[in-house]
Amino acid sequence: MDLFLRGLIIGFSIAAPVGPIGVLCIRRTLAEGRLTGFLSGMGAASADMFYGAVAAFGLTAIQNVLLGQSGWLRIVGGMFLLYLGVKTFFSKPSEGSLKSSRGGLFGAYLSTFLLTITNPLTILSFLAIFAGLQLAETNGDYASATLMVLGVFLGSAAWWLALSMGVSLLREKFTPALLTWVNRLAGVIIFGFGLAALIL
Repeated sequence: MDLFLRGLIIGFSIAAPVGPIGVLCIRRTLAEGRLTGFLSGMGAASADMFYGAVAAFGLTAIQNVLLGQSGWLRIVGGMFLLYLGVKTFFSKPSEGSLKSSRGGLFGAYLSTFLLTITNPLTILSFLAIFAGLQLAETNGDYASATLMVLGVFLGSAAWWLALSMGVSLLREKFTPALLTWVNRLAGVIIFGFGLAALIL
């Protein structure tokens, strides 16, 4: 249970800082509703779980491949953020007010999963935290590692659930004109994160 609780804290802590995924989740919750916002966050939580598993199970080969391709991953992730930034900037509130289709919900999940999985900083964050807390040394105890990874996933999911539910409470107060400005602001911020990923 100690490892599970640590996993919860790690997952929540990595998800909580507001970055491009957080901005996207807030914008989608306001435009399309709580479910779309939550599923956007769950895409990131799934990627966090994958990287948590890589760190917890000590999958060195996968670590080396991911870190060796970090340059290409950063480019892909940065370009995707630029695309999402432009798309968000020009989105019309009337489009977001329509009920999301099943494909739209899956697209919301998949887009944030791809954004998180192509961010080299995510795997570096997990490796640093697990090494610093000496959590990667499970000595072949796969049950403990599994509990820790489950904790990471649920901790991350808890943050996205809280964020989407909190933002949805404000949704009714946003007029179409205000949502237009939300889209533009979110688009500029997401585009900025994309530029930073490509330049830095």
